[in-house]
Amino acid sequence: MPLNINFQQIFLHFLNFTLLFAGLYFLLYKPVRAFMSKRDAYYADLDRQAQEKLAQAEELHHRYEEQIAGAREEIQAKSDQALQDAMETAQQQLLQAQTDASHIVASARAEAQAERERILREARSEISEMVTLAAGKLLSADTSAAYDQFLTEARRNGENG
Repeated sequence: MPLNINFQQIFLHFLNFTLLFAGLYFLLYKPVRAFMSKRDAYYADLDRQAQEKLAQAEELHHRYEEQIAGAREEIQAKSDQALQDAMETAQQQLLQAQTDASHIVASARAEAQAERERILREARSEISEMVTLAAGKLLSADTSAAYDQFLTEARRNGENG
């Protein structure tokens, strides 16, 4: 044996190493690898489920946002319509009030005119009575007594009228 190398010993060490490697491979590496692949698959499945749920949540969020935007538009449209209806109603009521006011003013003017004419007629008739009375008294013999009676009668009518 040159250089003190024992090939048999090397071969036995190599055989031991191969057996140890094969034993460790089947006892440790393969189960650890299977465990790791299951673990990777589990976490990949969890990640996939989380991504799906996130996509569903985003889809739901977008749908709700669209519904909210639609509801806001509908609310705005109804509010605008209600405001327009209220304005139209107010305009109609204003026109009706103006019409009623003009009728009231016209009837008040007519009543005032009728009352004025009645007062004028009464005043004319009273004046004509007083003139007739005064003329009769003037024609009577005693003018100063008639004049005094005329003044008394005029005062009395002035106080009553």
